[in-house]
Amino acid sequence: MSVEQDLTAARAAIDVLEQSCSAVARHFPDTVDSRRLRVDVARLREDLLLLVGTPERPVHDPYAASFYDDGYDQSMDFPGRRTR
Repeated sequence: MSVEQDLTAARAAIDVLEQSCSAVARHFPDTVDSRRLRVDVARLREDLLLLVGTPERPVHDPYAASFYDDGYDQSMDFPGRRTR
């Protein structure tokens, strides 16, 4: 099988798993375990997406403000003091 076919099969399997887990979770109250089950299925989707990755690399913009910003907010130096 090709990668695309394997990814399609994996996504379909995750869909079926999600439907099955939702059906089972309806029989139980909203507990930590039932929430964890939903989160685990969502994590499977995210992990598959992370594994595949994105074909595009993020664009580096050296002129973006975040490139030169150190994340320090100088207006926080003195409580109650505002910048004009």
